[in-house]
Amino acid sequence: MRQIVLDTETTGLNPRTGDRIIEIGGVELVNRRLTGNNLHFYINPERDSDPGALAVHGLTTEFLSDKPKFAEIADQLRDYFRDAELIIHNAPFDLGFLEAEFARLGLPPFKEHYTGVIDTLVQAKAIFPGKRNSLDALCDRFGVSNAHRTLHGALLDSELLAEVYLAMTRGQESLVIDMLGEAPAQQAAAAAAGKAVSFEGLALPVLAADEAELQAHEAVLNELDKAIKGTSVWRSEPAPEAAADAANAQVA
Repeated sequence: MRQIVLDTETTGLNPRTGDRIIEIGGVELVNRRLTGNNLHFYINPERDSDPGALAVHGLTTEFLSDKPKFAEIADQLRDYFRDAELIIHNAPFDLGFLEAEFARLGLPPFKEHYTGVIDTLVQAKAIFPGKRNSLDALCDRFGVSNAHRTLHGALLDSELLAEVYLAMTRGQESLVIDMLGEAPAQQAAAAAAGKAVSFEGLALPVLAADEAELQAHEAVLNELDKAIKGTSVWRSEPAPEAAADAANAQVA
């Protein structure tokens, strides 16, 4: 499973009124592991940034004046993102700008080059309803250090978001992928994509946890609670045995 964590910086908020991409960063994950095959470009937008945007990213017109124009890097972007699943915080914003840049050049839509999108802002709102879910807030919640982030930067933000995404989604998904490590490649790919997977060919022995393992499990749950500063989802449902005992007690 190949995923790219993507972020952009722009001259303003609206590509329909002429705002442009000035920086783009991508961080590659393969089977939920960082590969180091990252992408980063500063881009000459051929216009000034709005004052509000400039205050956020700090990339001046003078700095960007000798950088490549979007047309010069479009092929490299297309090749890098091809057939990958994208992970973006507030995906409509970045994708809107990328579609506008490709359309400006008369190229096929950017959406034709990737396989799907995970919006971590949507995920975070579902997990932490009513709480702040900015990238900075999620870094704080999951213990991801962003002390070196004084201004927004596409590559730095992509690297931070990759760590946040892995922390936010660790759990059952990764357990299933690990269990399928010896299965055919197509089954592992289907599991990674969230599709139904047949377990008929897998030997799944049922082993009861011993006391040491139960203590280790409790320690992991405590760490999860500490990371999100609350109660993790793994504590939200009773264990099957406890649920069965409660049901029997009600019947009795």
